[in-house]
This record gives sequence, C-alpha cells and structure tokens, in this order.
Amino acid sequence: MDNKEALFQELFEKNSERIFHLCYGYTGSSDLANDLMQETFIKVWQNLDSFRNQSQISTWIYRIAINTCLSHLRVEKKKIADELNEHIIQTVADTVSEKEEQVEQLYKCIAQLEENERIIITMVLDEIPYPEIAEISGISEGNLRVKIHRIKAKLTQLYNRYERF
Repeated sequence: MDNKEALFQELFEKNSERIFHLCYGYTGSSDLANDLMQETFIKVWQNLDSFRNQSQISTWIYRIAINTCLSHLRVEKKKIADELNEHIIQTVADTVSEKEEQVEQLYKCIAQLEENERIIITMVLDEIPYPEIAEISGISEGNLRVKIHRIKAKLTQLYNRYERF
C-alpha cells in the first residue's frame, strides 16, 4: 500500500462517520447519506494530491462533503423535499428502541432547519471544535455561539412539537 492509499484509509476511518452524519442531516435518508458520503470520499481520493495544507484536512473534507450535499440538493431539491415530508409522516417501526426513535426524531427535526443551520448543528453533534466550525461556516466564533444557541432553541421547539403527537 503506498502513502496515498495509507493516508486515504486513515482519513476515511477518522472522518467517515462524521461525514455520514453531516450527509444524513441534509437528506434524512441513511441510504442517500451513505451515497453522498461515498461520493465525498471519491472526491477526496481524486483531489488528495492537490490538498495544500492551508487548513486542517478534516476541514477540507467537510467542505467537500458540504459542497457535495449542496450540489445534490440543487439537482434534487423538489424530489428530496417530497421524500423528507414522507419521512416525517412515516411512523417508526415498533421494533426500534426508544433511543433510536429519539435520534431519528432529532434528525427529522434537523432536516426541517435551514441549510446553514443543518451544517452547524450536525458539526456540533459530531463534537467538532467551535473554532473549526467557525472556520468551515465562515463566521466568527462569537457569532457561531449565538447561532448555535438559536438553533438549539429552534430544535427544542420542533422536537417538543412532535412529543405532543
């Protein structure tokens, strides 16, 4: 295995779960999130030689994933909106545990947020450090903290709306 393959393998192992969560936050579909994650890592592989170390490599991978998701959403915007609505309406199978139901419900609520809010909250859930989130999203750390507080309040409101049904 050459250095590029070893580096790629390490990057995939360290980042694939976070990238999957980011993609899932955009799509609300684990199959589609998996496809977008794979597409992201294909782009990482194709462009690994051109990475210039101007930012952390994980930040670079996040940007690729975000661009991949946004590109997909632009092409499939209407179709995905319909699929998300179907996901929101679908009932959770009886065999799913309570915790899995709560996680699924959280992602359904996240799917209702605006694009930039989804990006930020999925990175927070994946415990990305605030300075890195600020760099990825292009806003100051102070502004980021305010946004996160507002996003959490909005998510709480959305989540509580589901608890009543």
